[in-house]
Amino acid sequence: MFMLSNFLSATAGILDIILTVLYWLIIVRALVSWVNPDPFNPIVQFLYNATEPLLAPIRRVLPFTMRVGIDISPLIAFLLIYFLRSFLVSTLADVAYRIR
Repeated sequence: MFMLSNFLSATAGILDIILTVLYWLIIVRALVSWVNPDPFNPIVQFLYNATEPLLAPIRRVLPFTMRVGIDISPLIAFLLIYFLRSFLVSTLADVAYRIR
């Protein structure tokens, strides 16, 4: 059982790191969008390519009245990331601890 415990613990750690990196990428993308960046800049292209797979489905699900004006998809993505970090990561870590 210790192998399953270690696997779940490692999975929880990696998932936590991935969600933290994604959180910071969304923050940087939101800040960069305020200054009208050069779309051909490699850093800006990386930010858009890394975060668009998460933000585009959220924008499609939002009703049309919510899409006018300020883009709130990063805020919803933050809430989703917070939920995943609070629920999924801690649940995996707790299950790994209890199996041991």
